[in-house]
Amino acid sequence: MTDNIGRPGPSSATGNSGESGIPTPPGFTGTVTESLPTATPSWPRKPRPAADAPDVIVMLVDDMGYSDIGPFGSEIPTPHLDAVAAEGARMTDFHVTPTCSPTRASLLTGCNSHSVGMGAVANVDDGFPGYAAELPAHQPTIAETFRGAGYATMAIGKWHLCREQDMHAAGDRNSWPLQRGFDQYYGFLEAQANLHAPAQLFEGNSPVHVTEYPEGYYLTDDLTDRAVGMIAESHASDPGKPLMMYFAHAAVHTPMHIKTGAAERFRGQYDGGWEQTRAQRRQRQDELGIAPAEVGTAPLDDETGPDVPAWDSLPEDGKRLAARHMENYAAMIVSIDESVGRIRDIQRRLGRLENTIFVFLSDNGASGGGGGDVGIMNHLSNLNRSRVPSTDERIAEEIGLLDALGGPTTWPQYSTAWATVANTPFRRHKFSTYRGGHQVSFVMSWPAGLGELGGENSGRGAVRRQYAHVTDLLPTLAELAGVQVPNTRGGAAARPLDGTSMVPALRSADAPGAHGDQYYECLGERAYYAGDYEVVAQRTKLTPFAEDTWALYEVERDPIQLDDVAADRPDTVADLVSRWEGAAAANMVYPMSNGSPLHFLQRDPAEERLACETVLLPETPPLERFRASQLIDGRSFTVDVDLGDGGYRPGDEGVFVAHGGQEAGYVLYIEDGLLHLEQNAWGRTITAEPVPVPAGAQRIGLRVTAPGKHRWVASLAVDDAVVREGVEMLQLSWLVPFSGLSTGTMHRSPVSWELYRRRGMFPYSGPWQRITYRPGDHAPDAPAVMLDAIRRMGAATQ
Repeated sequence: MTDNIGRPGPSSATGNSGESGIPTPPGFTGTVTESLPTATPSWPRKPRPAADAPDVIVMLVDDMGYSDIGPFGSEIPTPHLDAVAAEGARMTDFHVTPTCSPTRASLLTGCNSHSVGMGAVANVDDGFPGYAAELPAHQPTIAETFRGAGYATMAIGKWHLCREQDMHAAGDRNSWPLQRGFDQYYGFLEAQANLHAPAQLFEGNSPVHVTEYPEGYYLTDDLTDRAVGMIAESHASDPGKPLMMYFAHAAVHTPMHIKTGAAERFRGQYDGGWEQTRAQRRQRQDELGIAPAEVGTAPLDDETGPDVPAWDSLPEDGKRLAARHMENYAAMIVSIDESVGRIRDIQRRLGRLENTIFVFLSDNGASGGGGGDVGIMNHLSNLNRSRVPSTDERIAEEIGLLDALGGPTTWPQYSTAWATVANTPFRRHKFSTYRGGHQVSFVMSWPAGLGELGGENSGRGAVRRQYAHVTDLLPTLAELAGVQVPNTRGGAAARPLDGTSMVPALRSADAPGAHGDQYYECLGERAYYAGDYEVVAQRTKLTPFAEDTWALYEVERDPIQLDDVAADRPDTVADLVSRWEGAAAANMVYPMSNGSPLHFLQRDPAEERLACETVLLPETPPLERFRASQLIDGRSFTVDVDLGDGGYRPGDEGVFVAHGGQEAGYVLYIEDGLLHLEQNAWGRTITAEPVPVPAGAQRIGLRVTAPGKHRWVASLAVDDAVVREGVEMLQLSWLVPFSGLSTGTMHRSPVSWELYRRRGMFPYSGPWQRITYRPGDHAPDAPAVMLDAIRRMGAATQ
């Protein structure tokens, strides 16, 4: 036996004593003597990839439609993605899950999403294994796979793979990026982020504390800056060590924010409307060989999805609003392409581009429904249950804010029709198990490794039509990089991968698709792909699943799902539905959401521990969104500001409490000796008449009761004496306030833009000792109170 420096050494696996009689530590292959000069050293071998091992970069975009980039028919210029496609291959029949967290879990593990606890978005753990909202302890990730093979691993951007109750600074980090195999991480744990002023970024395991972002800050650029820096640093630190990067953009998920002036190049481009843009994209898809014209196009206004009005039916102001939303969306797509360009550029300058596997895809189809007919200025205002404005009312209210759209005072989403355009040629959107929900554009290149692709479209720039699924990505990358996927994690056996390698399909258009059958499920919608046929459940919410009918489509003849042949082939339908049921049982899909709100409201009782008296000191950083929401969500609450023995000093002013940001929130502050309470109710400003604060006052109080019907009633107190009462406010809940809770100043995204214009973040200029939140009783109609009734309502439909 020889050790790893070539000198002979005895086996010491059992810890036997050497000739000197000194015990040899188990596993040590050198010799141990009394004196260092006579002992034989040995160093353990660490995994080291081959000298020609490729870098691997996977870029995931959020809510981007199939046709939104140039290689898949878009009019939006994406030269850097065009270059990736020209060097590699486009997979035209590539599928993910219909929503974000499940796709991310499948991408990272190679397993079906329910089987690794991510059957729905990670905001909710409804108490069942398939919906645990965190990655399981036994399943290794792509990062752990590549790190175990000697790669440097890094993650950038959106995570959304841990439970809400664990997103705060004291949260359980077992399903955070570093704990799941990434050496470095910079990004956010939430489902979405304000691109002008992210509510809470993390670096590694630590919150990034920012009171105010610099002028011109834009999250896409920040994430790309950090990605480029990580790449450059890694290759400088150890030039022979390859890297694996997972870059998950915030864009183009809501809020659809853009950099100042970024949309100017698109002014007027969408004035012709969505019918025109969709037809043009469809023609380009035919010309590019992505989807031949003869297979058809799903109708823009489809009976299975949200209504889409004809462009010419909109009033002129409605057209102006709708067109501006799409101009801004195009600018967001450009920002993503620029990010691709910067990643490619740093790899090129490092001499690594030729030997880089670069993958680009979306996490689901484009998101429709939340923007209505013309788009919406504040997407989170859909949570405002006190008022649902008509399209005409919304146009009248928002047209005057047209030039602010996409800026930091807005939280926009475009219209359902533009989402349908994004998903050209398919029907439906994100959350749907029709193909518009899960068939996405996929581009991959590796100039040094894939070389001249053979078969149809031989040479680089190939088009591949084989069916593939996001679970296939991990085994594909592992095979290309020569990396072994572990079958255990932490001593526990891992689930076998559900994906299969796409390498044969990438190398040859004539290779058969390897994936096999695939089930789909999202909030009760279902589908099953079986090669020649696929079935899709025709789901009506709050009805028994057994009453759903299933549409049947012939995959090769009808990839757009236009011709339902279920009536002609009842046996085929029965067979595929039976296979779906088997897959559902095997993958922990049950129990499914039946369309009631129960899935989102049935929460882990452990979350209640966060609804407790909470003391915030001047040194306390802002609390993140979910942690702060437990103090006020659906309930009454009080806030007590202790100014200390010296009390209030005339002339001192500033913010005591700022909970939320431009999306919605409330702020308590003193200005010019007057105590102010202001609520941003999804853009509508509600204020209490200000009251004077006497010199020496030691306590400032905010008392909020929740009488029900989505109302709060607030009062203000000074030294425990009520000085203003009966202030009617709108109750905020769940995702709002989104921007977290800060004390002593506004932060990041200001709750009150008017106050910010006057005073900036307006930190309190005087001393204060503590601010205490005390959660009170729930409103009589709060979800926590109504949960049993909601459960009974849902059960009655089955």
